[in-house]
Amino acid sequence: RQHQFMAPKIASIFEFAKKKPVEKRLRENEDVATSPKPSKGAKIDDENVPPCPKPSKIAKIDDGLTGLVGELVGSLTCPVWRELLEKDFRSQLFQNICKALEADYAKGRQVFPPRSQVFAAFNHARWDDLKVVIIGQDPYHGVGQAHGLCFSVNRGVTVPPSLVNMYTELEADIPGFKRPAHGNLEAWARQGVLLLNASLTVIAHEANSHAKIGWQTFTDNVIKLISQKHDGVVFLLWGGFAQKKGKLVDKKKHRVLEAAHPSPLSVTKWRGCKAFSKCNAALVELGKTPVD
Repeated sequence: RQHQFMAPKIASIFEFAKKKPVEKRLRENEDVATSPKPSKGAKIDDENVPPCPKPSKIAKIDDGLTGLVGELVGSLTCPVWRELLEKDFRSQLFQNICKALEADYAKGRQVFPPRSQVFAAFNHARWDDLKVVIIGQDPYHGVGQAHGLCFSVNRGVTVPPSLVNMYTELEADIPGFKRPAHGNLEAWARQGVLLLNASLTVIAHEANSHAKIGWQTFTDNVIKLISQKHDGVVFLLWGGFAQKKGKLVDKKKHRVLEAAHPSPLSVTKWRGCKAFSKCNAALVELGKTPVD
């Protein structure tokens, strides 16, 4: 097991040298670095979304939901999240989001991530395990990159610049951390790290193209839900866009840790922020297990 994230006695939220490599960028308005391209001949694993373990009783909230609404809700396999978000799924807001998506699909536009992975962040990070939230802006818009987790990319895809800078900070912040060879962050998510983009979809090669179809209101509601119904969650807000979400969080119950965005455009401010060791220190203070 590798060295821990914040100190020798605290496990690292991003210690995955022995785990599968990670990669995924949290992009915001200032992060306009060129989107990386899939490695030549790389096999893209974009359907490997494990189901959330089922409780003894599962609410069938998808009854009566048809078309794309029903398809997207059906792709959310964690029943706890489905129950908690039932009101949102039945809202006019979500109907409008799906209408906008259907219009793009009808025009032949390529939308990322695949429909089956729009809610992948929730499938990997179970509600009961939730302890960290990292907020991104919208999915990567390059072919084969996005798979539903902010900052993360599919295996076989070049690690984006922001994640490269995250790895560099991890090496400086966490003794013994070894830079992974890939950019898939599912290992974090399975430990209770919700890698949440403010917009859950994007048109291919058009950054922020779905920023105004309703997703940001939907995900703001998710943040409020976590703040109200969960206890002791650490919110990592990197860059101006993400930091605006801090007003949605009850700071008496949760921890909000801010830093510059790891984008190449703000990397000088990002360096030395110790975001990862601070995160694990906060988790320990909250009585939670640090993230490896």
